[in-house]
Amino acid sequence: MTRRSCAIYAVGIVCAHLLIIGIGLVVAQVFRTVIHNRLKKEITLTEGSRVFETWKNPPPPVFMEYFFFNVTNVDGFLKGAKAMVTQVGPYTYREYRPKANVTMVQNGTRVSAYNPKTFVFVREKSVGDPTVDEITTVNIPAWAVMNKVKGSYWRASMVSIWMNSIGSGLFTTRTVQELLWGYKDPLLARIAPTNPDVEETFGLMYKKNGTNDGEFVYYTGEQNYMDYGRVDTWRGQSQVSFWTSNQSNSINGTDGSAFHPFLSKDERLYVFTSDLCRYKSDVVVKGIPAYRFTPPRSVLASKEENPANEGFCISPKECLGTGLLKVSPCRKGAPVVASFPHFYLGDPKYAAAIDGLSPIREHHQTFLDLNPTTGVPVRANKRAQINILMERISGFPTTRSLNETIFPVMFLNESVVIDDASVARLNKLLLIVTLVSNFPLIIVGLGAIMLIVFIILLVRARKQKVNVVALCAAKFTEFVKILLELQNWNMLKVINFTHQGFRNKKH
Repeated sequence: MTRRSCAIYAVGIVCAHLLIIGIGLVVAQVFRTVIHNRLKKEITLTEGSRVFETWKNPPPPVFMEYFFFNVTNVDGFLKGAKAMVTQVGPYTYREYRPKANVTMVQNGTRVSAYNPKTFVFVREKSVGDPTVDEITTVNIPAWAVMNKVKGSYWRASMVSIWMNSIGSGLFTTRTVQELLWGYKDPLLARIAPTNPDVEETFGLMYKKNGTNDGEFVYYTGEQNYMDYGRVDTWRGQSQVSFWTSNQSNSINGTDGSAFHPFLSKDERLYVFTSDLCRYKSDVVVKGIPAYRFTPPRSVLASKEENPANEGFCISPKECLGTGLLKVSPCRKGAPVVASFPHFYLGDPKYAAAIDGLSPIREHHQTFLDLNPTTGVPVRANKRAQINILMERISGFPTTRSLNETIFPVMFLNESVVIDDASVARLNKLLLIVTLVSNFPLIIVGLGAIMLIVFIILLVRARKQKVNVVALCAAKFTEFVKILLELQNWNMLKVINFTHQGFRNKKH
């Protein structure tokens, strides 16, 4: 056997082995299973894991933007006209949110932590100075007190007299700084000495700068990767007590900072007590592939559209329409209503009732972009609006001309985009996962290349064999021709020799 033949046979054997092994690994998904199991062990809230330190102190900057609705026709609205507002903002704050007092509990299957948040004003990302800019808006403390005494004409009349005496109306004009971080309200100051539960200072973000909401206990994900980052208890409780059904009071999902790896487009994500998002589309953020999850309309749908939301009704008479959620139980009884900005995804009548509102998906939608392999949030915008339910209240003559109105006060946009350093680390991890998961395909590819080489060698060997046969035939033909020529020459020589002998005899 020639050296060329040995090479052809060797290539064929290697090709066959590569194809068989590669296809077998692809079918069995051995490498994919190995790398997935490795990731499930790495992405846990345990000491030494790949994600624990970034979970405790998230590196991407988080920004909180506040937009206010400035009322421009207070007198007209109080006389029954349609309210007119203009949007003012953003007033942007950098949000710092490191975990504190992180402790492993329950034999390492849970981790407890506090989530203090600190806000620092960012002038270059804001439209103005919050200590100077003034906003005319709903007087929330007044409406909270009025709502509290509703149903008692005597108490309502007394509060009405107090409000008139101190000049506290249904609307107020305050600086952005005061509305956010607190100011001493004259009506609350009048009530506070007789009611220890009432504080004389009010602010939409009062006592929320540099403070925490209590202890959270999270699943580490070590026993089940699907539980990674999921909240087990809050303030020592596995349920809240604000609503009227166990389903509504249950604590579901994560706190929004972590999600389990290997996300599916078909699953629904939960954040604490709110049904957050369904898969919407594929996106790319700084070169990282992600699934975009957005809230469906059913999240704030009326009980008629989504019966499961009936548990969020304070009472049958206080069930609001689609796009609204009355949150009075967790706001000390104040008639506060939550919605998406500009009543996005809500009943169109709410936005139509206020001149100056225009819901736009790009500006008012909440979304969460998660890398499906690791579950890491790469971009997010959480948007919510605070409204006040305004209506006629017996005992308060100034409300006589009011129709029931969901009046917008402010909406916020909490946003984050993954930082470049985290992008580099995540890209490196995703490259490793891709290479290891696709290693069997690389083997199949090499096998296919070897198969092509094998075929080429066979074809060339066959052609060379045909050429050798043809050459041999040509040489043989030439040889025969030479023999014939030699034979003819010898015969001629014999004839000449014979003829010469004959002549010699004759002489």
